[in-house]
Amino acid sequence: MTSTPSPRSAPGPRVAASPRDAPAPQLSTPLSVVAVRSHRHRAPLLRPFVTAARRTEAVEYVVAEVELADGTIGQGSAAETVAVTGESADTISVALQGPLRSAIVGVTGTITELSARVAGALDGATSAKAALEVALHDAWARSLGAPLVELLGGRPGDRLLNDMTISLEDPEVMAGHAREAVAGGEQILKIKLGHDIEEDRHRLAAVVEAAPGVRLRLDANQGWVPEQAIDIITGFLADGLPIDLVEQPVAAANIEGLARVSAAVEVPIMADESVWNVEDARRLVEADAVDMLNIKLAKTGGLRGALAIADVALEAGVECMVGAMMEPRISITAAAHLAIAHPAITMIDLDPPFWFASDVPAGGYVQEDGWLRLLGGPGLGLERLRADVDPSGGDQ
Repeated sequence: MTSTPSPRSAPGPRVAASPRDAPAPQLSTPLSVVAVRSHRHRAPLLRPFVTAARRTEAVEYVVAEVELADGTIGQGSAAETVAVTGESADTISVALQGPLRSAIVGVTGTITELSARVAGALDGATSAKAALEVALHDAWARSLGAPLVELLGGRPGDRLLNDMTISLEDPEVMAGHAREAVAGGEQILKIKLGHDIEEDRHRLAAVVEAAPGVRLRLDANQGWVPEQAIDIITGFLADGLPIDLVEQPVAAANIEGLARVSAAVEVPIMADESVWNVEDARRLVEADAVDMLNIKLAKTGGLRGALAIADVALEAGVECMVGAMMEPRISITAAAHLAIAHPAITMIDLDPPFWFASDVPAGGYVQEDGWLRLLGGPGLGLERLRADVDPSGGDQ
C-alpha cells in the first residue's frame, strides 16, 4: 500500500499525546447533569447538494443542550441522515428527550462515565448520541475554562487543510463550481462519483481543466465491485488525474474486496461506510484492507467512540480523515476539535457549513486558503445557538 504526505501544518512543536493522555485531574472532574433540552432547526443550502443517491436542498437538524449543576450549558447537534444512519429529525428528538435524557439527567460522573451512559442508553441512534455526547464535552470544557481540543490532548494552534466537495452534476456545471472553489482558495476538491463511469471521466476531465493544479479526492460511495474498481482507478491514474485517495470503492461489508483493491492500485484507499466503531476499525487494520479510515461523529456516536478508532489507527500506523454528513456548524466544530487533537488524523473533509445559507452560530473556527484553524475559547468556542434562531435568516 501507499502513503500520502500529511497536509498538517503547525506553527510550533506538536504535542504528540493521544487523547488518553489528557491530564488526569480534568478527566476525573465530576460533572452533575441537571437538564437536557433540544430544539429543531431547518437550514437552507446555497445550492442543492447532489450525490448518486440523493439531492439535498435544506438540512433538518436538532440541537442538544446539556446543563450542569454550576449553570454551564454545552451544545451538540445532529442532522437528519435517514439514508445513512436511519435517523430523522423526529427520531433524533425522541431519542434525546427519551432514553438519552434519562441516561444522564440527575447523574454525577466523569466525562468518560457520562459518555459511556450515553453510548449504552439505546441501540443505534448514533447521530442523536453524538449530539448529546458532544454537548457533554462542550459543557465539560466550558466548566473548566479550556478549549476542548486541549482537554483531548491537542494544540489549538494546529491547523488542517480542508477540502471542498463538488456536487454530482453535468460536467460543465461541476467545472464552474470547481473554478469558483479554487478562486476562493481551495486546494483540494472532493468529487462524488455516479454510476456511469464514462460520464464520470468527463466530469473529472472538466474539473481538472477548470482547476489545473488542484488535488482530487474521489468518493465512489460503494459503487463498484473490486475488479471494476481496480480497472477504473488504474484508468484514472493512467489518464494522469491528480488523485490523492479513493473513498469506499466497494461495498462496506466486502473487506476482502477492499483489501484486493488496496493492494492492486497505486493510490490510497479509504474506508468510510465500512467503519462505524472501534471493532470495525480493528477488523479493517488487521485485514490490511485499507490505507486510511474516515471517522464521522454521526457514525461513531460521539467523540469517545471516534477517539477509540483513531487510537487503533495510530497503533497500526494507519492515517485517518475526519469527515461529516451534511451537518451544521456545531457538529463540524466538534469534528474539527477531534481532528486537530489526535495525531493519527491527518486530513479533514469538513466543508458542509460552506454550503449553508447562513453561518450560525458564530465562532468555532475560520478557514483561510483551505486551511482550517480553531478560534479558541472555552469548550467548542461557539456562541450558543438558541431555539428562536432561524438559520434561514430570521427569527422563528
